[in-house]
Parts: sequence; structure tokens; C-alpha cells
Amino acid sequence: MRAVVQRVSQASVTVDGEVVGAIDEPGLMVLLGVTHEDTEEKAKALAAKIWTLRILRDERSAADEQAPILAVSQFTLYADTRKGRRPSWSAAAPGPVSEPLYESFCQALESLGAKVERGRFGADMQVALTNDGPVTLILES
Repeated sequence: MRAVVQRVSQASVTVDGEVVGAIDEPGLMVLLGVTHEDTEEKAKALAAKIWTLRILRDERSAADEQAPILAVSQFTLYADTRKGRRPSWSAAAPGPVSEPLYESFCQALESLGAKVERGRFGADMQVALTNDGPVTLILES
């Protein structure tokens, strides 16, 4: 599992002109990619890591601040661009595998106390955010 985590002052996801997920206060934007070897246990562990990661102001975590999280599935995080000019997506898990793991990740965050907004799995999404800092980290499980 691969996550790009950004500290944001606001973020939103729009699908077909409709906002489907948004946070309007300081929090985290998480782009989540799933690969073939990922499991529900890895999803839970990554959720716990992100929830307690001390990347908000004054070395605080989302858990400390009860900061909201916007989670968006993003298979392109597993793009392989080593050959040619066309990315290969073979390392990304297919939808029937990755969608339940994305949901497990979101549910794990919620079970820890997070307010989680979501993108729409498999949709053509427009993501808007204001990166705060900027702070952007890449985590792998």
C-alpha cells in the first residue's frame, strides 16, 4: 500500500460537478494506492500510522487535533514509468481487490476516531486542495 499524505488547510473532491467529499479546516489529504500483496491488516496499520503521524502544526497529529482526513483512491501511485513513455499499471491491484482495501483503510481511520471524507472509487475525480507548509510525505506499508 502506498499513500501520499499532504497537510492541507482545505481539500475537496468533485465528480460530475458535485462535491462528494470535502474538508474545510486544517487536516490531511491522503491519496491511497493498493497493490496485489496488500491486506486488510496492512490497511489498518497504515491508517493508524497516518492518524498518529506528527505532521500538523506544533508537531501535532491528526489524532491530537481531531483533524479531518480526505481519502482518495489513486491506482496511478503504482505507475511504472521505467520503460518508454506509456506508464504500466500492472503493479496496481484491480478494482475488486483494491476497493475493499480502500474501504478498510477508511473504516480503520473512522474506528480510531477520525472524521473521514471520501472520494468516489473508480470515478473521474477533480481534486482541489491547499497544501499547508507545504508538507507532503510518501508512506509505504
